[in-house]
Amino acid sequence: MTGPLTGKVALVAGATRGAGRGIAVALGAAGATVYATGRTTRHQRSEYDRPETIEETAELVDAAGGRGIAVQVDHLDHDQVRHLVERIDGDHGRLDVLVNDIWGGEKLAQWDTPVWDHELDRGLRMLRLAVETHLITSHFALPLLIRRPGGLLVEVTDGTLDYNATRYRLSTFYDLAKWSVLRLAFAQGTELAPHGCTAVALTPGWMRSEIMLDVYGVTEDNWRDVMDRPHTGDGPDPGHFCISETPLYTGRAVAALAADADVARWNGQSLSSGQLAQEYGFTDVDGSRPDAWRYLVEVQDPGKPADCTGYR
Repeated sequence: MTGPLTGKVALVAGATRGAGRGIAVALGAAGATVYATGRTTRHQRSEYDRPETIEETAELVDAAGGRGIAVQVDHLDHDQVRHLVERIDGDHGRLDVLVNDIWGGEKLAQWDTPVWDHELDRGLRMLRLAVETHLITSHFALPLLIRRPGGLLVEVTDGTLDYNATRYRLSTFYDLAKWSVLRLAFAQGTELAPHGCTAVALTPGWMRSEIMLDVYGVTEDNWRDVMDRPHTGDGPDPGHFCISETPLYTGRAVAALAADADVARWNGQSLSSGQLAQEYGFTDVDGSRPDAWRYLVEVQDPGKPADCTGYR
């Protein structure tokens, strides 16, 4: 099998689950060789204590038509990241796509808690996982990426530039973490442009990750059952789950960017999965095109009744 990314090499940093896994699989479906990194393997779990592993991700990449290579890496460890990049260089002598998707902060966040009440160690750990890991990975990987014009860096965050600029995102620490990644894409895009390479920030919409499905007590097969639950006033209206999307939707956005010969037109910009679906014509696995960030602004945030008509 061949695809638009056959012969290309990608590193998806933070590919154990969620958006990272979806991105790795979509890149594989387009024919790429994908290094899938994370801390959880079949023999060792990270502090997340979740069952998903990087080996499973690599196998899904293989099944999609690419070549998946699982490498256990703590992206806060300089030596581990350096050795990873040296391995990619030794194996292929190139890196075409770098995806900084490292996160790992869900269990550290204290929602709607002011900075003076938020546990300081948890907040600072969240920032290290969300920002420092990205900087370390870029520091070691980008010299390999810029060897060839056309390289792509994708910084995965939560929220578009326009959305996050005018809204408080759940806590000061979380807000800063996600805003910082938007700025990382802009700054690195400026540095990459003279080398003919591109950096973008990319946000999923309301993503049906493994963790989110567990929170709602559903699976990918019956996720629509959430929308029938009454709104108790505790948290968002379950009906708004109608705008949710799979991790593969974000993956297809990255694959479309990576295959675009004119991707430099996006350099430094903040993008969303729904926006790029309209641009490139891909769909989610059910054939729809959820546009979550427009929906949040026009329906959910104003408190209107849940209704995804015209938004997917």
